[in-house]
Amino acid sequence: MKTLKLRIKDKHCKVLDQLASEVNFVWNYVNDLSFKHLKRTGDFFSAFDMAKYTKGTSKLCGLHSQTVDAIREEYAGKRKQFRKAKLKWRVSNKKSARRSLGWIPFKKVAIKYADGYVQYGKHQFMLWDSYGISKYSVRTGSFVEDSRGRWYVCLVVDSPKAEKPTATKAIGIDLGLKDLATCSDGTVISNPKFYRKYENKLGIAQRARNKKRVRALHAKITNCRKDHLHKASTLLVKENALIVVGDLSAKKLVKTKMAKSVLDTGFSALKTMLKYKCENAGVLFEEVNEAYTTQICSYCKKISSSSPKGRVDLGMREWTCQNCGTVWQRDLNSALNILALGHERLAVGIPLL
Repeated sequence: MKTLKLRIKDKHCKVLDQLASEVNFVWNYVNDLSFKHLKRTGDFFSAFDMAKYTKGTSKLCGLHSQTVDAIREEYAGKRKQFRKAKLKWRVSNKKSARRSLGWIPFKKVAIKYADGYVQYGKHQFMLWDSYGISKYSVRTGSFVEDSRGRWYVCLVVDSPKAEKPTATKAIGIDLGLKDLATCSDGTVISNPKFYRKYENKLGIAQRARNKKRVRALHAKITNCRKDHLHKASTLLVKENALIVVGDLSAKKLVKTKMAKSVLDTGFSALKTMLKYKCENAGVLFEEVNEAYTTQICSYCKKISSSSPKGRVDLGMREWTCQNCGTVWQRDLNSALNILALGHERLAVGIPLL
């Protein structure tokens, strides 16, 4: 399965805003009902238990009955996931700082679709159809709003069977901040630093309290970064039969002084893209423990006193192994070690590190 995201034309925003407000009303009702039942009986309501209390809601609110079912199921799932007796209220007031972005879930039977439009109940929404949705079989989906008030429809569809990959190459990928990724075959994916590029303009807009401009700049940065990551990940998947990536953790690095650079790079999103694209294309994907891959010489498999160590030596981009005399570019050496781990060639040394 995969998800298609298509932009709905702006003339339908008013109708979607109203429907989203009704969704928020149902969510808040279910939230309050479930919490009161828990306090009274000590038991949690399931999505099925709440059904009799929401009977007739679809006619009252102008929503499809499958949307009401989807709201109950989503609420029960989120409450279980976060282990909370009560979830946050969904706020519809656009002037509120705590406003929830619009969301209208639905199931397959709630919509009709063809090239160029999606029909939900009595409402037909025109959209920019870049996929040709009539070719797909929709399982479920939702209408969603972004921070600029633009609406999209997200459709979960059955993905066509991928052809067997013809590529035979295998690569290891070392993720980083200076360059987004360095591959074991010498390919380097640059880090354009999109946030840094627009940082001054963003600061001017924030000081001027121009919220519309701030949202537009953030959206531009996000879209540019996603476009770059999608192109890079698609190219890597097309050209290789095995992709091995180090387990560099963005969650840990954002707690350091490098947080802004880590978030601007987006290497965590690149790993996610590579994983699901490899699954869809039939390419092998493996994530390995990259501990000490920077320090180990990929030729002699030993750690020398001249190898870069820790954050102190982050500025050391090239080094010479004192054991075998090989001159290494830091990230390329690491990528070769990551590939070796993927092949499980380094049987001696690496498991003990």
